[in-house]
Amino acid sequence: MSTLMTNKCIGFIGVGVMGSSIIKSLLKHSLNSDQICISDKSAEKTEELANQYKVKIKTISEIGQSCDVIFLAVKPQDLEAVLIELKKTLKPNVLVISIAAGKKIEFIEEHLASDVSVVRVMPNTPAQIGKGISAIAAGSKTSKEDMELATQLFLASGEVVIVAEEMLDAVTALSGSGPAYFFNFVESMIKAGVELGLSNEIATKLAIETISGSAAMLKESGLDAQTLRKNVTSPKGTTAAALEVFSDNNFDVLVLQAMSAAKKRAQELA
Repeated sequence: MSTLMTNKCIGFIGVGVMGSSIIKSLLKHSLNSDQICISDKSAEKTEELANQYKVKIKTISEIGQSCDVIFLAVKPQDLEAVLIELKKTLKPNVLVISIAAGKKIEFIEEHLASDVSVVRVMPNTPAQIGKGISAIAAGSKTSKEDMELATQLFLASGEVVIVAEEMLDAVTALSGSGPAYFFNFVESMIKAGVELGLSNEIATKLAIETISGSAAMLKESGLDAQTLRKNVTSPKGTTAAALEVFSDNNFDVLVLQAMSAAKKRAQELA
C-alpha cells in the first residue's frame, strides 16, 4: 500500500457502476475494507456492496465528518443536493474527487467550504477489470500531494493522465464514452459476419479475438495505428477494398461528428 493512503478513510457517495468499480480496484491493490465507507440513495446497492466487500455504510453527513478523501460518484443531476448535505459536516483538508460528468470544479468548490481541495476525474468502464484510463484535473485549492494521492487511487484501476479541466469534455468524448463506440463496432462486425454466412458463435469469437489481439499489438508493438493499418493493407487486396468503403463513406468525419456530439452533451450537463 502506498504510504499516501495509510490510515486514510475513503468515502464514496454513489456506488453505481463506476463507484463500485473503483472500490473493487482499490481493495484489490491498495486499501483495506475498513478504510472504505459508502453511501447511496439505493439502500439495496449499499447493502449488496457492504456484504460483498465488508465496507462500512454511512450517511453523507457521517462521510463528511470522518473521511479524508471523498468520491462524488453520483449522477450529475443529483450532485447539488449531495454537496448541500455534505457541506454541513465536511471537515477541513479533505480531498474531494468528483467523477460526475460535465460538472465543473468551480460548481463543486462554490457549494463546499472555501479550503476544500477538489479534483475532477473522467474514468472509463474498463476500470472494472483494472484496464481503465482516467484523466485527472486539479482544482484551484489542489496541492501537489493531493494530485499524487488522486493519481495513486486511480492507478489501482488502470492508467492515468493529467489534463487541464477545460480538456475534460473532450476526454469524455474520447475515452469516457469510447468503450461504447468500440462495443458498437464489434456488434456491427459480428452482425456482418453472420450476414456473410458465419454462425453467431464463430463470428463472435473471431471478432473478439481480432479486436483484443489488435489492441494488444497497438499497445505492445511500439508502432502507431497508422503504421499497423498499412502493414495489414496490401495494394488492391481484400483489406484495401474494405477500407475504401470506410473512406468513401467519410468514416473519419463520422467519428468526429459522434465525438463532437458527446462533447457537446458533456458541456450541456454542466
